[in-house]
Amino acid sequence: ARKKQVGNNMINKKGNKMKKKEPITENSKIIAGSENINSNNLNFGQEDFESIISDQKEFLNSEKESEFDAEANFKTTSSLRPLADRMRPQTIEDFVGQTHVVGKDKLLYRSIKAQNVGSSIFYGPPGTGKTTLAGIIAKSQKANFEMLNAVSSGVADAKRIIEKAKIDLELYGKKTYLLLDECHRWSKAQSDCVLSAIEKGYIIFIGSTTENPFFSMTKAIISRCKVYNFKPIEAKDIEKVLKKALTDPIKGLGNYKIEIEPEALKHFSESSNGDVRNALNSLELAVKSTDSKNGVVKITAKIAEECTGGKLLSIDEDMYYDMLSAFCKSLRGTDPDSAVYWAFRLIESGVDPLVILRRLIAHSSEDVGIANSNALVVATSALTAYQSMGVPEGLIPLTHAIIYTATSPKSNSVITAMQKAQELAKSSTFDAVPAHLKNNNFMNEKRSKYLYPHSFGGYVKQQYLPDKLKNEKIYIPTENGNEKKVKEMLNSLKNSK
Repeated sequence: ARKKQVGNNMINKKGNKMKKKEPITENSKIIAGSENINSNNLNFGQEDFESIISDQKEFLNSEKESEFDAEANFKTTSSLRPLADRMRPQTIEDFVGQTHVVGKDKLLYRSIKAQNVGSSIFYGPPGTGKTTLAGIIAKSQKANFEMLNAVSSGVADAKRIIEKAKIDLELYGKKTYLLLDECHRWSKAQSDCVLSAIEKGYIIFIGSTTENPFFSMTKAIISRCKVYNFKPIEAKDIEKVLKKALTDPIKGLGNYKIEIEPEALKHFSESSNGDVRNALNSLELAVKSTDSKNGVVKITAKIAEECTGGKLLSIDEDMYYDMLSAFCKSLRGTDPDSAVYWAFRLIESGVDPLVILRRLIAHSSEDVGIANSNALVVATSALTAYQSMGVPEGLIPLTHAIIYTATSPKSNSVITAMQKAQELAKSSTFDAVPAHLKNNNFMNEKRSKYLYPHSFGGYVKQQYLPDKLKNEKIYIPTENGNEKKVKEMLNSLKNSK
């Protein structure tokens, strides 16, 4: 402690002179520090220090209380975060799913391990790990990590980050990753503001989106990024995440005594439709909304069904796929009775009607196709109607579309044409476009003249396939339904002069 002395006189806290008393002992160890004391070599007596000691103790106690409150507040705030956020993986080893993207020996996995991840766009359904993987990449690369949401941010926010990233790179050699969530919502002007920074390496851009970036984003951004397609997480992987959340005492629900039925755990995994976030949040809702008995929270299949808002599947996986197969084959076999029956067997078993609608749309092209193109229109209209109306009214247009597709004339020419085209495209990657079909910007190139069909009444014979494939037949129409007319029309054109 600082001791200040002025002759034989003492000065107290208020600046008043006092008689000299016995000096304070070493055990006091209290800092006086009064701004009113300006002299040196001053010895304080024990009595004079009582008020100072009291004030100091009160101050120290308040500091401890503040530290305790801050720590408690942090823990409380952390516990208030959703379970899905708390359980977010922090390393690539903990990341679940997307093995086609980050599996060992895959391109992105190798890039992460080599600390050489370039600008990327993660595209896929919600809850499949796009934002999580971006955060893991930034941490593993020992780089700065900045995050923006395209809905709430603009050009000014991006420029601020770019300016800081430029300084960090030039002065400290540290990279900056910019994660733009919902990146498809940025306008062209907003997207253009990061192009130069990506080009010069000031930032490494990672966009995440649920929309197809090739349609929703500018070509300039796409050309500078590698696009990775994320898929829904498999139910078995989601179940692993849920089990970890149930046993983790720090980030998960491990501090609860929980008993969960296997059917309930399976329902959480399967009803989330590949969305890990949805599954974790449903589990947390079940645990925190269920009263404990003898200190144990018991999660039953019924509770799981209530928390997910979906009916528990009353069939096993094999039966599910068997009935779905029966539905599809009934459509193809022109049996409306069986098609409707199997559709509602699936629905009554707890299957989401959207699963049936998606299969219906696929089969309206695969098994009906050009024989009755309206089948595709009716099926997609049924999907829109169901999404607008829900259950039970939305099941009426679903039934309408099933009957319409099942009773339509059948043709598989669409899918066979698709498969033939895919095979030819893979085997003829470098075949040149015929000269007369090339873009007319190539003004200096010698070419045969393109024949404009409308100048010849709507049709004129000329080559459209590459030279090596000019005699190939890809679409082969059938004699069924409207396709018979299509076949006759094509044959008529072929035989014309």
